[in-house]
Amino acid sequence: MKTLTRDRMVLDLEAKLALLRQPQTYPDRPPRIETVETHMSWVFLTPHHAYKLKKPVRYGFLDFSTLAARRKNCAEEVRLNRPLAPGVYLGVVALASDPQGRTRLEAEGEVAEWLVKMRRLPAERMLDYRIRHDLLEPAELHELAEWLAHFYRERIPLTMSGDEYRRQYEDNVRVNHEALADPVYDLPAALVDAVHAAQRNFLQRSAELFERRATEARIVDGHGDLRPEHVCLESPVVIFDRLEFNRAFRIIDVADELAFLAMECERLGAPRVEWELFQAYHRVSGDHPPPTLVHFYKAYRASLRARLAIWHVHDLAESAWPHWRAVAGEYLRLAESYSEKMLM
Repeated sequence: MKTLTRDRMVLDLEAKLALLRQPQTYPDRPPRIETVETHMSWVFLTPHHAYKLKKPVRYGFLDFSTLAARRKNCAEEVRLNRPLAPGVYLGVVALASDPQGRTRLEAEGEVAEWLVKMRRLPAERMLDYRIRHDLLEPAELHELAEWLAHFYRERIPLTMSGDEYRRQYEDNVRVNHEALADPVYDLPAALVDAVHAAQRNFLQRSAELFERRATEARIVDGHGDLRPEHVCLESPVVIFDRLEFNRAFRIIDVADELAFLAMECERLGAPRVEWELFQAYHRVSGDHPPPTLVHFYKAYRASLRARLAIWHVHDLAESAWPHWRAVAGEYLRLAESYSEKMLM
């Protein structure tokens, strides 16, 4: 097999991206294409559909580096998300070239790439949009909370010791701290140190809480990335982008996952979401997580989001770095506010 040079690999990728920006590449010849880039994918939006192309990257926690790996992960994404988003994940489709050299989506021929095909969801129904525009209605929030509570009730609890579960957080807090403390990011060192010291102290003095969560069977295979931008308040509610590339990221205390969503909603200006989420969950499950534990989960998730935000500086021009430093700083200040409540 001929080894591709880096220049050739970039050229091939750029050619795929160029094709996917052209309406004639699509079976329905849409009038326009919108492109959204994330850390691990490109999403191409037509008026009716969304096509997700996974970036050919490899990190310690995922591997999209080969065509076969991307096809496998596309299929897994569809499988995992269909129960949460019925009628949204339409399948895995090929970007393929016919014998005449014409490359099209959903065509027969030599496969150049695999993509996830989805029904396009209305932007104005997304939870983050509705919070930002002060449009979130109590009935919508109630439906979301009830939907999530019943979803978690159906999850099969996973067997894990409290000590094992707590050590995962110890490891992750250390990773977050080391990453955010890197001087290259120019984040406030005292703030970074303080929020992670608070999390480590909580883990050391609250071992029994994690033991109880494990023995009470509160750890499940959840969503893994439950953020407002992954919630569409149609009726019924649609929740998408469940993580497919690393199952370990989905193994989570339900209270942690709800705290994550609550934290992100609070950051956008809707702190009332937390009460509704946990009240519905309590009604359905009988579980009432201790408030100090919920604050820990929110602090931990805010620190993790700060780390993911600051990583953007590795992918973007230097002119974009101040924005992502500001976002990381915002998450760190949130983590600080939750750290203070962990002591109550």
